[in-house]
Amino acid sequence: MEDASDGFEVATSEGSGAEQSPASSQGKAVGEAGDPAEKPLLPEPAGTAQSEEGWDQQSPSQNSVLPDNIANGTETASMIEDNETLGKTNSDETVQSENQERFPGEVIQKDYHMPDVITVRIQTGSNSFQEVAVKVERPTYNKPFLGGFRNMSTGVEFHNAGSQTKPKKRPDKGIQLFCRETQTVVEKNTQQQTRNTTSTQMTKIGLYVSNMTDKLITPGKYFTAEEYHKRRLEAVIVLQKYFRRWHAVNLVQNLKEQKRSRLAREAQEELQKKREKEEKLRREYEKKLNPKTKEDFELLYHDLELWMQEETERINRTLTGAKRKAALCALLEEETQLIACIGMHKLNANVENQQKAILHFLVKCAQPRRWKAFDGKITEMDTQNSLRGKELLEIYRSINTRGIPKDERTSVLLTLKWTVKEHECKLTQEIVALIDREIDLMSREVKECNLEGLRKRICTLFLQYIKIPEFNPQVAGLIKVPQDPLKLYKNVYFCHSCEKYLAPTEFPIPANSHTIGRCRSCYQLDNEARQREAYFKYRLILENLRKSEVDYQDDSKIVFLVQLPDMQYLIENIWNCQSALSACSDLYDLVMVRWDKQHEWSPWNTILLTKEEADAHLKLCNLQKTYEAPFIYRIEQKHIRAKNYFAQIPVMSSFLHRSSNQSNANSCKKNIVL
Repeated sequence: MEDASDGFEVATSEGSGAEQSPASSQGKAVGEAGDPAEKPLLPEPAGTAQSEEGWDQQSPSQNSVLPDNIANGTETASMIEDNETLGKTNSDETVQSENQERFPGEVIQKDYHMPDVITVRIQTGSNSFQEVAVKVERPTYNKPFLGGFRNMSTGVEFHNAGSQTKPKKRPDKGIQLFCRETQTVVEKNTQQQTRNTTSTQMTKIGLYVSNMTDKLITPGKYFTAEEYHKRRLEAVIVLQKYFRRWHAVNLVQNLKEQKRSRLAREAQEELQKKREKEEKLRREYEKKLNPKTKEDFELLYHDLELWMQEETERINRTLTGAKRKAALCALLEEETQLIACIGMHKLNANVENQQKAILHFLVKCAQPRRWKAFDGKITEMDTQNSLRGKELLEIYRSINTRGIPKDERTSVLLTLKWTVKEHECKLTQEIVALIDREIDLMSREVKECNLEGLRKRICTLFLQYIKIPEFNPQVAGLIKVPQDPLKLYKNVYFCHSCEKYLAPTEFPIPANSHTIGRCRSCYQLDNEARQREAYFKYRLILENLRKSEVDYQDDSKIVFLVQLPDMQYLIENIWNCQSALSACSDLYDLVMVRWDKQHEWSPWNTILLTKEEADAHLKLCNLQKTYEAPFIYRIEQKHIRAKNYFAQIPVMSSFLHRSSNQSNANSCKKNIVL
């Protein structure tokens, strides 16, 4: 409490273990003479922790007791110095009670209730006093007892200030907090004692025991051990029934969930297959509409041949005589027009492919050196030769760019001129002369369409300049024709069809061939003119087979000796272009895998299946137990036919003898085991 007019505080406490009294029994404080500048006397609080004599600290568990002056019925108010404490004040009046005489060594606590308003008399001058009405604020809570001190000489107890002042409230964080006691386990220590045999007191002569709390227990129906076990068995059966029902419900739910997931997965796979098939047909249609590669034109010629056969069969079936001849002549004329149209597309595709091949060649010349470190990271390093290749590549792209302004074109030509001037030869002199001519023509405002031929000559000569190892050292390891003419005599073969000397990689040598034969270009030209066969599907099957054999890492060799004509014969004549299990005839979905995965692939150790069937087949451990005897017999017959065909090839004969020796050894082992 604070009085603003006089500037002092009056502290009161109630319910903290030590009740306080006003300054006098009439509710007024008695002042003593003193310095007016000194602070006025305050009513003695219960939390003062100092005294002029020794103090003894008291634990919070002790109960509070009133001071001696209050216990004796004495109330004192006096003026004190600033450096003095309230413990130094002495009582002026003493009232002794009968209890004090009867119990001289004990302090008797007296019940006292402080009024709501008290009057305090304060000395304001030497002979002047002022009465101040002080309002007592009563706490709305019980103050905790936090210990204090006791005067050992007088026995007066003083409580800590924390038990007399209002505790500080914690700021509200907006979050509900709990004390630790609500979050931890409450542990209790209980004492236990074993049972002790006791006796029961009964009523007898001279002793009465009340039976008001006794319970009357009557025996039930007696049942034997068999009946007891029977009841237990019936209860167990009931429990088993409920458990089995619960287990059956869960089992059915799991089966339904598995069925649902399996149907959803199958539907998703079917949808995926449908999408892949549509995408495949779309790509195939796009290839036929805008052919770019050799495979695209191969498919286009194959479709042309199928269309010709259908039309010829229709004409022969429906028409006769002169009408038939006229229809065949019209069909031949239409075929000629289609072949000419395909030829025009082929010329445009060759030009585009040639330009792509040149750019790919130049990019390879500009690539830095790469190597793989021990941690799998790829390290790249630009050398002097690779930087030279990058410079030439940028110049070639710049001179091939069309639609650029004249000043930029002139700058590119000058850059090219100073680049080729570094080496003096007939080629560079010709390039410089053409560059000067184009700059002169552009200065005379010549149309760009009239400069196309000149620009093509510059590009061609500059490409020839790039392919010379003296001017571009990076190209030395990429050109097909070696610079040393002596190397050409060792590894060059002559094609009798086109009469050209070519590298051995340009000759497709079948497994049953004894001579070199024609080159790839002659084979392709003959196929387009006569048979028009499409080897694209067989090429896919052969590539997938070689990739799978490489993954086995068992040094398989036969698969790399088989060529496209051999694979075509194997699929068409032996396996009839269909799966051995499901008879699927779509070659895009068929793959060729090992029949016995313990041995390397060969035409007599293979089977044609779909992709899903092949995955399931390769997971089998025992073929004899999985497949039926008729199916195994049919597969073995196909293997015998493949052996008879490939036995004519000298290279395959050694592999045939080795496989027969392995089969004989395996049969001997089986007989020994049996």
